[in-house]
Amino acid sequence: MHTDALTLHALGLIPMMNRLSQFCALAATLAGLSGCGTMSDLVTSNLPERHSGRPSIVVSLREQEAYLYRGGYRTASSHISSGREGYRTPIGRFQVIRKDENHRSSLYGDYVDDSGRIVKANVDSRRDNRPPHSHFVGTPMPYFLEFSPGYGLHQGYLPGVPASHGCIRMPYWKARQFYNVAHVGTPVVVKP
Repeated sequence: MHTDALTLHALGLIPMMNRLSQFCALAATLAGLSGCGTMSDLVTSNLPERHSGRPSIVVSLREQEAYLYRGGYRTASSHISSGREGYRTPIGRFQVIRKDENHRSSLYGDYVDDSGRIVKANVDSRRDNRPPHSHFVGTPMPYFLEFSPGYGLHQGYLPGVPASHGCIRMPYWKARQFYNVAHVGTPVVVKP
């Protein structure tokens, strides 16, 4: 072993450096698997709240951002993907009317067979005919905060532009953070 390595090992720094590199690798893997756009989403969504008070949510469709407030102080923000052309996100003053941690769409999803194999993908259950021997499985919408019938904030894919069927998609860690703070009755303002 090299003298510098012996010194580092004697000081206990090599095992600590190994643990640090393992932690960084684990954090990067979790961020990639979670759909989290950046490591900062992972970190900032898990920081302790500095402010208390009633929560509220403000969404700016122009900025494609959502903001979480506690007692009038902004405590979190998130990139979003709102409704695309033909599927506009409703604008106005609302409140959370329902929370569902493991929500699935009742309209959009896939037709699958009994073994779970997708027979027909990306369907609208109102318009697309169900193939024989298949059933509908709605798209997962974790951490769903419904603010208007059929519309809510939830975890989903963010391509960098409005792309949803009208809901407000957020990265996993941010959707979870907003979900954990909000309650039924939390004000939601959606601005153009």
